[in-house]
Amino acid sequence: MKAVYFTYRGLYADNPRAIYRALRSRGPADLTHTWLCTEKTRAAFPPGVDTVLYGSSEAADALATADIVVANDCMSMHWEKRPGATYLQTWHGTPLKRIHHDAPVRPGWLDKPDRDVARWDALLSPNAASTDRLRHAFRYGGPIHETGYPRNDVLMSPDRDDVRRRVRGQLGLSDDTTAVLYAPTWRDDLVFDSAGARDFEVPVDLDAFADRLGGDHVLLLRLHSMVSGRITVPPGAPVIDVSDVPEPAELYLAADVLVTDYSSAMFDFAVTGKPMVFYTYDLEHYRDDLRGFYFDLTDVAPGPIVRSSEELLEAIADSDVAAPGFADRYARFRDTFCSLEDGHATDRVLDLLLPPSGRPGRRSTSERG
Repeated sequence: MKAVYFTYRGLYADNPRAIYRALRSRGPADLTHTWLCTEKTRAAFPPGVDTVLYGSSEAADALATADIVVANDCMSMHWEKRPGATYLQTWHGTPLKRIHHDAPVRPGWLDKPDRDVARWDALLSPNAASTDRLRHAFRYGGPIHETGYPRNDVLMSPDRDDVRRRVRGQLGLSDDTTAVLYAPTWRDDLVFDSAGARDFEVPVDLDAFADRLGGDHVLLLRLHSMVSGRITVPPGAPVIDVSDVPEPAELYLAADVLVTDYSSAMFDFAVTGKPMVFYTYDLEHYRDDLRGFYFDLTDVAPGPIVRSSEELLEAIADSDVAAPGFADRYARFRDTFCSLEDGHATDRVLDLLLPPSGRPGRRSTSERG
């Protein structure tokens, strides 16, 4: 028996990693495991993990002979799913911004992803609020299971305090340092410069951050892979680039405050109950011109919304004061989007993948997982 896993950009991370670890420990003894990687990510996989290059003939063969396929994004490469195999699509976030067919796309852009959607046997939903949105965005008629996200089980794990200490130690953060995680979403209108790289500047005044907060705050920058590595950090600034850390959930535990905009990071971070600040300097442009939203962020954001770097620094400085002011809204936000994040999402997913016989295979289940 064979399982094959794919996480966007060929990473060893996210929901597929959590499911892989659970299947390794609780799945059939004869179940083998293969990950799809890239030349860039292959070295980041742990020793002993079998990998093949995404898009290669070896990857197509692995997928074509798999009993279980687990992915968190559409696979645009060509492959044929064998009869009787189960393809579980976990996706990778609660959608605020419109996705797939609900978002503006160029003609033909979704042809290959749609062929992948047609292969899916089941789709995970992180919460009831997302189920119909995911179904409509993907034009998907198969079963959707509301299980929560396996990647977030660590946020409710009995070991979460140990994870926090370990990650903060790896980042060199002392106990009295406030770690501010800045995790903005991707912007579809970033353009290529003459050298073929994407233009990008961190929209935070890093000098002002250092002057105002640098004594006891550190800014953790988690940028999209398309722009990470293209930032200029002032010498000596209290800034750490954590864009290459594979598991954001561990950063959520290590951080004390999240700064984001329209990223699905907000829904995962809310499991922790820690303060959030929403830096939406381009709100109208992103909402009206780039992507559009499924709901009005200003109506539900469980933290202050700021529009300038100066306002952002003020909100970070006052985060301990601001959090109680958003307690009721935060509670509603968590009730809507985090009710299934109880530390047992992976257990529910394994119940879907492994019938009572303990062998991989499809079975009929309700949408509530």
